[in-house]
Amino acid sequence: MLAERFPQVADALLDAEDDLLAFTAFPKPHWRRIWSTNPLERVNKEIKRRSNVVGIFPNDAAVVRLIGAVLLEQHDEWQVDDRRYFSEESMNPVTTITAEVTPAPPAA
Repeated sequence: MLAERFPQVADALLDAEDDLLAFTAFPKPHWRRIWSTNPLERVNKEIKRRSNVVGIFPNDAAVVRLIGAVLLEQHDEWQVDDRRYFSEESMNPVTTITAEVTPAPPAA
């Protein structure tokens, strides 16, 4: 469809086809969660919000503590929220698929 008007874009999409469609190797219920970067953007926004409240950090360890606390809180939420993110039960089919997938040969 793009090849006539935008040949370079069409070529770039064809070259990136494996990367663009990598999520299709996972079970279909996971697709919606994988192709969206919204959860990552939400975590980054929360880290920025909390660091802006603090303003100036006294040292690097204080930054690590704050970001670690935000990530730990997010991890806890993701562990118990089966509806929106990956639970242990939803990952069980993935572990069997991963064992069956053969890695691609290294690029020369």
